[in-house]
Amino acid sequence: MKLPPFRLDRWLAQHEFASPAIRYNLAASTGPGWTLAELLALGGEAAREELGSIRLSYAPPEGSRFLRERIAALYDVDPDWVVVTTGAAEGLWAFFCSVAEREASVALPFPVFPAMPVVAQAFGLKVRSYVLDRGSGFAQTAEQVLSAVDETTRLALVNTPHNPTGSVMEHAELARLAGALRARGVVLLVDEVYHPLYFGARRPSAAKIENAVVISDFSKALSLAGLRLGWIIERDAKRREQLIDLRSYFTISSSPLTEALGAHALAHADEVLARLGEVARANLASLERFMDEHRDRIGWAPPQGGTVSFPWWLDGRDSRPMCQALAREGVLIVPGDCFDAPEHFRVGLVAEAAGFSDALDIARRVLTRG
Repeated sequence: MKLPPFRLDRWLAQHEFASPAIRYNLAASTGPGWTLAELLALGGEAAREELGSIRLSYAPPEGSRFLRERIAALYDVDPDWVVVTTGAAEGLWAFFCSVAEREASVALPFPVFPAMPVVAQAFGLKVRSYVLDRGSGFAQTAEQVLSAVDETTRLALVNTPHNPTGSVMEHAELARLAGALRARGVVLLVDEVYHPLYFGARRPSAAKIENAVVISDFSKALSLAGLRLGWIIERDAKRREQLIDLRSYFTISSSPLTEALGAHALAHADEVLARLGEVARANLASLERFMDEHRDRIGWAPPQGGTVSFPWWLDGRDSRPMCQALAREGVLIVPGDCFDAPEHFRVGLVAEAAGFSDALDIARRVLTRG
């Protein structure tokens, strides 16, 4: 199958790796970056010595026991439920592959991370979409998801906090949805890569909900995208065995070096997440003021969690010309056509730990020019 151009990554790669580099990256969906030196400084000299003893061979396909124990501790679940993956993406692709059969379908939100429907279709799955309506603040409900489920559906996905809108499905609603899907023989897959970053009350993970499988990673809330590590929380032993086999086919294993770095980061998860939350809340306050200033031209639903928001032009114009104008001025955001919603644009809240307000000042000048 020939896959279509990946517009989101093409846009990001065009600017993020340009020379000279973009000044202010408000397009990224990750948190404030860490250098290796900063990460190792959390553990002092002992951390460096431990890494120096790592044997650079393969890791177990399910991930090292040490890393799985650290991940399990985040959720207070059995480490045997954890399967390490190459980012959350490999967890998604493994699940799509595991449910693929003739005429089968998966239920996905719209808008959605653009790779999801493309890869599902590459595995021969039909995509049934449920729409997150901006008129309701992109609210996520069990009824929306169930409306996209029919007798062909094998998997329903909920992304909470959601990319690109920042909306959240409440825990009780997730539990109700998981139960309704179980009665239909459908698995609920919950993409929690932005958990536990919420604005307002903190929500529990879906990891302990029966018939809910959680995927997450080090890239988003933990701000360590360069590790290329993720995980699946799957209580069903038979499905877990199948996922581990699929991983062996896909990538064999992770690097023991990155797994050790991931385990080290999780030993200091409170510090990593505290930095994320501090930057996110400060930048969200700045963005709220900016959006209020431009409420006659730009609509938006404030994010309930995560690192991104998804404003839109009220007159329905294509956002790409504005995004291109901002990029020329050194500010990067994502045009909505990357999500098949051209009047929208995605604004990342957290990748810029400093300079976010300066970037918004540049945006004010660009918008003033038209």
